[in-house]
Amino acid sequence: MAEPIILARNLTRRFGALTAVDHLNVEIAPGEIFGLVGPDGAGKTTTLRLFCGLLDPTEGEARVSGHDASRDVDAVKDQIGYMAQRFGLYADLTVEENMKFYSDLFGVTGAERTELTTRLLAMTRMEPFRGRAAQNLSGGMKQKLALMCTLLHHPRVLFLDEPTNGVDPVSRRDFWAILYQLVKDGLTVFVTTAYLDEAERCNRVGLMHRGRLIRCNAPATLKQEFAGACYEVTCADWRRARSLLSQQRGVEAVQVATDRLHLFLAPSETTVEQLAAAVNSAGLSPCEFRAITPSLEDVFIALIRREEAVHAG
Repeated sequence: MAEPIILARNLTRRFGALTAVDHLNVEIAPGEIFGLVGPDGAGKTTTLRLFCGLLDPTEGEARVSGHDASRDVDAVKDQIGYMAQRFGLYADLTVEENMKFYSDLFGVTGAERTELTTRLLAMTRMEPFRGRAAQNLSGGMKQKLALMCTLLHHPRVLFLDEPTNGVDPVSRRDFWAILYQLVKDGLTVFVTTAYLDEAERCNRVGLMHRGRLIRCNAPATLKQEFAGACYEVTCADWRRARSLLSQQRGVEAVQVATDRLHLFLAPSETTVEQLAAAVNSAGLSPCEFRAITPSLEDVFIALIRREEAVHAG
């Protein structure tokens, strides 16, 4: 494996009695798209800020491109682009004026600026809107402009904090197409997202809960780990079936999936035959149980339920 371009060793950040990031260990290879997923308050944004040198760790270390993020802040900033949830665009400036402003901040001038601006506008299909004020752009266009401004100094690593939050599905798809092109050109991307379908697009996904990384692997591998433990349940009265199943021993999670249920069980504690018998004895038959490969969202919810059960215990 190549030398990691992003590395955390026992990375921890506390705010008083609150542990926002709890002994995080992760290695990310150059050219990888790594997604960090978790509910609000899981510690995703704090993790990004630690990697970007905007916060100092309470314990452990964060390294980016070989530099300690808390001790070599300037060296790290030269290597990264950071797009916060609310990027600092200037509403009354046009697309081109915003790009010129950020080019000046990064010291990018002359022919280099002209070439880079032209290339970024073409890549994002924003060329027709270069004269439009930022305040008059759609949500998706604003995110594209923020991304262009972040890329103006040729970063090696791109940190994106929920970049498509609140953006329409078509714009989200376009944004990810741009990310794929950037990675193809050699960039490494670390992205937090609230959308599990977006997490499926990453090379690897880290699932974060209460500041801890509870799983980290390729999306397909994370789903495969639950093979044999996830079932789709079809039942006429799925609401009653959900209530009944959620109370059965060995059931880890029961989630609604349109007009049916997705059921996670612990094979060491129960079987699908036992659960089907419980449903039938309650007068809810006919109910069908079918083994399925869960979605990443199913997996994440099931893992959180496990964590909460352990925490409560």
